[in-house]
Amino acid sequence: MARVYVSLKKSVADPQGQTIKKALNDIGYEGVAEVRVGKFFDISYDGDLENLERVLKEISEKVLANPVIEEFVIEESA
Repeated sequence: MARVYVSLKKSVADPQGQTIKKALNDIGYEGVAEVRVGKFFDISYDGDLENLERVLKEISEKVLANPVIEEFVIEESA
């Protein structure tokens, strides 16, 4: 099992995160300075485990993340 986290690059504006930050500030959480929104994918893999890291990287680069505006982190678990 692996989890792939995808988020906007720091250099890309996050309008959804800005909206959430404003809402939090409006209801009294003035200390919230920034919110960045992301997503994650849980992936089960039944193939050859020797190829797992390579396959997850390919999946992330080709399908899960837009490399122009997003970055990803892969977290493998036992």
